[in-house]
Amino acid sequence: MPFQLESPFIDDYLKPTDVVNYHHERIEQLIDALHVVELPELEKVRTFYEYVRDEIAHSWDEQTHTVTRTASDVVEHQTGICYAKANLLAALLRHEGIPSGFCYQRLMLFDEPQQGYYLHAFNAIYLTSLNRWVYADARGNVQTELSLEEPALAFTADESLGEKTYDVIYIAPNPKTMHVLKEAEDALAMYANDLPDTL
Repeated sequence: MPFQLESPFIDDYLKPTDVVNYHHERIEQLIDALHVVELPELEKVRTFYEYVRDEIAHSWDEQTHTVTRTASDVVEHQTGICYAKANLLAALLRHEGIPSGFCYQRLMLFDEPQQGYYLHAFNAIYLTSLNRWVYADARGNVQTELSLEEPALAFTADESLGEKTYDVIYIAPNPKTMHVLKEAEDALAMYANDLPDTL
């Protein structure tokens, strides 16, 4: 699954943003608690990935009404949909100088095309030790592992049903996805009715 970079400059994938707010005290406290400072790059990445995948509840799966948007929000409330979880994983990685970007799929929201579509977010991570990008889907509750070969994503897009995997590694989260998180008051209503379905 070939991807292309939004920017040729690797440092663009290290920048903090208002949602990838890795200088926030909660992010720094979490990194301290995970004891990753002395770990080699790959083990550091795996620790962050498994934490976001396993310890941060997916709001829809847990039927949680709380909406989280920034990486620090996710740490505070321990919940988020894929957009928010991708923000946290990127924040943890970038804090440690590991480039990370954002990737997307268009998927069926539920079981049938007529029930609508939504954008699903996952991360791309640049491993200096391997001199290449790998892909990490920390959605949770769908069995995925950190794969160094083919992307191990939570979902396989079926183009015959109108689904697709976009082929760009973006520097920042998609504005539509962040807008819906900013405006929403209830995560369950947002998930069922308001998620964007195209980039």
